[in-house]
Formats: sequence, C-alpha cells, structure tokens
Amino acid sequence: INDSEGHPSSSHQTLKGTSKWATSLESLLEDPEGVKRFREFLKKEFSEENVLFWLACEEFKKTQGKKQMQEKAKEIYMTFLSSKASSQVNVEGQSRLSETILETPHPLMFQKLQDQIFNLMKYDSYSRFLKSDIFLNHKKCEEQEENSPEAQTAAKRASRIYNT
Repeated sequence: INDSEGHPSSSHQTLKGTSKWATSLESLLEDPEGVKRFREFLKKEFSEENVLFWLACEEFKKTQGKKQMQEKAKEIYMTFLSSKASSQVNVEGQSRLSETILETPHPLMFQKLQDQIFNLMKYDSYSRFLKSDIFLNHKKCEEQEENSPEAQTAAKRASRIYNT
C-alpha cells in the first residue's frame, strides 16, 4: 500500500494538518494550508512580511534565466529590503545589500537574510502561533472531523477491507 505520493505507507497514519504543523516550522511551511493560517496569524501580529519574504526567496531560488532573476531580485529588494520598501523586513546587513548586486543575481543571493527571517519566525512567531486561537481553532475543527460518524465508518470500512 502506498500513500498519495507513492511512498510505502506505514502502519501508523502520516501526520497531517495541525499535527504536522506542530512538529516544526519547516513542516508548517511545506503545507499550503499551514502557510495560509500562519500568514493570517502574522498579519494580526503586524509581521506578515516575514513569511512573505521567506516565500519570495524560496520562489526566487527556482527562477531560471538571468533576465527573470534580475526582475525577481529587484522585486524582492524593492518590496522587502530597500529603505523605501512597502513591506520592509528587519534583517541585519540589509544596508550592505545594495542595488548593484541586483545586476548579477544568483539563486542564493538572499540566503543569509532569508535564514535570519526564518530563525526570527522559528524562535519568536512560530511558538506564539502554536498557542494562538487561529491554530487551536483549526486543530479543534480537525479533531471534530476525525471523530465524526462519517470518518469513523470510513475507517471501519477500510479496516474490514484490509483485515479480511
């Protein structure tokens, strides 16, 4: 039996949703729904730019072609790093990052700044997120869905199928 990604499934169910998000910030950021909820939380804390910058850097690493990289690098710089940035992130060393480096972009040019923001989220916002109403309410909804009669009957049907 394989899971949805074709990997052999183990006897215990793979963690999903809030259970997975609670294991690490990395796991949370791998899940689109987790990112959505985390953004919602950060917006209330007036620090949504941190996760937006992190996501923009992840996307930037996948960019192909010098022209596209230059455009994306400039967009990231103007949105998050410039002194006139609309969603400025608070990172050390951003003053050393001048617009001249935007002319010769490379996939990891923002890595140090991205790591700073990741650590800021990991050791600050993430722990508060796990205690927030947004997270706890989502977790409660998931638990109610798992304990619903429909979910239980589906599980019973599945166990009958595989245990015969």
